[in-house]
Amino acid sequence: MSSRKPDWLRAKLPNGNAYGAVRKLVDSNKLHTVCQSAQCPNMGECWSRGTATVMILGNVCTRSCNFCAIQTGRPTELDLGEPARVADAVATMGLKHCVITSVTRDELKDGGASVWAATIRAIRHRNPGTAIEVLTPDFRGNTDQLDTVLEAEPDIFNHNIETVRRLQKPVRVQARYDRSFKILEHAAKRGFVTKSGMMLGLGETRDEIEEAMRDLRTIDVKILTLGQYLQPTAKHLPVDRWVTPEEFAEWKEFGLSVGFTMVESGPLVRSSYHADEQSSHFTGIDSLRAEAS
Repeated sequence: MSSRKPDWLRAKLPNGNAYGAVRKLVDSNKLHTVCQSAQCPNMGECWSRGTATVMILGNVCTRSCNFCAIQTGRPTELDLGEPARVADAVATMGLKHCVITSVTRDELKDGGASVWAATIRAIRHRNPGTAIEVLTPDFRGNTDQLDTVLEAEPDIFNHNIETVRRLQKPVRVQARYDRSFKILEHAAKRGFVTKSGMMLGLGETRDEIEEAMRDLRTIDVKILTLGQYLQPTAKHLPVDRWVTPEEFAEWKEFGLSVGFTMVESGPLVRSSYHADEQSSHFTGIDSLRAEAS
């Protein structure tokens, strides 16, 4: 396979006043974003639209996934003032839909769940009209820690399975397919709208992609994102193949046929890419929550 990226993977370059305003806001509030830490190819486009995915609990992760550019190590910070600053940033941007994610903090007794909950509540207090989407770690399958997050009542609960069952160990290392399904199913059974995502181009087969998508539907995941895996550095897993826009369109059609309410599928799609537009496809978060329950 050629290492040269195909033309359809050209990302929009940063530009415009909105991009500069988001960068200034992130820097002045001492916030981390997954856009920067994970080298997201859509940062220019999203920041130019005035949106960003805030990453809480620092920028050092206790996991060592072989696809992810976020720094791995033992975190040294726990910033309890962060929730208020995140809420201020959401207010300044005037977001109708915000996405919050985090590094994994396995060294914390509660996995960081209390900071997650405090962040959701701070955003809700400061921005009562903003829909809140959370993209959380797996909390090692601990549903008590997950419940701490859910009791703060986010509008959409997102946790990515990242890849098919066979490739979990080489791709995610410390994560587990069944563990991810456990927390997604737990959130769905509690009445939350659930969302998950996968990267394609890591060596998975068509049958395995279909199996994973059907598996997600068995636990009532309603929103699915599919995007091209991109190798962040030479130390990470190589790209097995470039998935064409036409194939991504086929997977969107398949996903809708097996019952997903919304499928965002394309080479540059990431978990929070156009998340604000995804929510606009529904009649409202409250009615989706009711449908889920």
